[in-house]
Amino acid sequence: MTFKEDFLQLVWKYQYFEKTKLHTTSGDELKIVQVGFHNQGEGPDFHDSVVVIGGVILHGHVEVHRLASDWKQHAHGGNPAYNSVVLHVVWEDDLQVLRNDGTPMPTLELKGLIYLDIWRNYERMLDYKSDLPCAHGLKDAPEIVRFSTLEKALVERLQEKSSLILQILKSTTDDWEETAYRWLFTCFGFKKNNEAMSELAMLVPYKVLQKHRDQLPVLEAILLGQAGLLPSESEEPYVQFLIREYEFYRKKYVWDSPMKRQHWTFMGVRPSNFPTLRIAQLAAILSKAPNLLQSVMQDSHDFAGFKKLLKVKSSDYWQYHYSFGKPSERQTSAGISTTVLELLVINYVIPLWFAYGRYFEEPDWQERCFDLLQEVSAEKNHIITKFQSYGWTAGNAFDSQGMIGLFKNYCQPKKCLQCKIAQALIKSESK
Repeated sequence: MTFKEDFLQLVWKYQYFEKTKLHTTSGDELKIVQVGFHNQGEGPDFHDSVVVIGGVILHGHVEVHRLASDWKQHAHGGNPAYNSVVLHVVWEDDLQVLRNDGTPMPTLELKGLIYLDIWRNYERMLDYKSDLPCAHGLKDAPEIVRFSTLEKALVERLQEKSSLILQILKSTTDDWEETAYRWLFTCFGFKKNNEAMSELAMLVPYKVLQKHRDQLPVLEAILLGQAGLLPSESEEPYVQFLIREYEFYRKKYVWDSPMKRQHWTFMGVRPSNFPTLRIAQLAAILSKAPNLLQSVMQDSHDFAGFKKLLKVKSSDYWQYHYSFGKPSERQTSAGISTTVLELLVINYVIPLWFAYGRYFEEPDWQERCFDLLQEVSAEKNHIITKFQSYGWTAGNAFDSQGMIGLFKNYCQPKKCLQCKIAQALIKSESK
């Protein structure tokens, strides 16, 4: 049978094998007092284990391999981190492993000891050729297990996103106002233009834009000019005004190197998501919110509050334009759509709240994130569709964000046996 090393780690962790009259490969009686704590990082697989070998109590670590020879293959012999290993757990003892002092490493061979139902469940429930290896067993997983799995995956996803925010915070010397502003621009890039939007935010400090908050055309001129998206000339009066305004503020703030149009992606992007229109919408948001950080962190607490903050209309010119010089025959939009608004709450507001809670060590922010996510509709994408096709439907953004995290961090890299769902499906009834 084909299996990976993590399967043996699961077998050891939950003791899914016959433990009566255990002996090491050298014939010494073996008793397991404490399995140890599963280590997901560098070093031995299980820390702080306790075993009794030949009547001697040993405290240390446990290392798990498919073959005993993997010890040598992985160069553990020269690594000081493995000097405290007291037991080598393997499927097959194909090579005698020696400690650094030349004495044999105590080894437990699991071949012939693992419960039969574990083997059966492992073969039946996991298909590693599938992008969802446990898909056909999802409906058999208890609901409480699925919920706790989503919650764990969601927290891990928020930790990843909030780490990006904390990196921005560090680069701004702990300026939360500037950080909230830069993260807003990054999120407004919507994958295709997120890097370019991030660069634009760094080129134009938030404090500069705050000085002109009550002048929406000036905000547009500064942002579109620094983005390198203003034409050099135009026959349209409003665009001529933007060009003149940008030139004035470029000299005032001594801006020498604006971005270029090549920085931005238009091809393959829907007109409603063109960077020109998105930047105009950002200008509208900034003109509406006197203090962005306060608006996001204190003034808004639910979806209705953020809808009021973020659902804005751009200036008149952008009501009938997606880009410069090309008027649309019909109105471009009434403003930011509800779908985009929900994405902004998911990708902008929630990670910012989570990062704020991490930074100030205030766990209540995590609960606020969970509450708000349950007010927002679930996303619709290929990942959510995969789960839905196997009978697991996302009821709200809490579910869909958990599913995305689960798929990217566990299903795709085939880390199934670190997932509670797979563990529940494989669980032995013999223990």
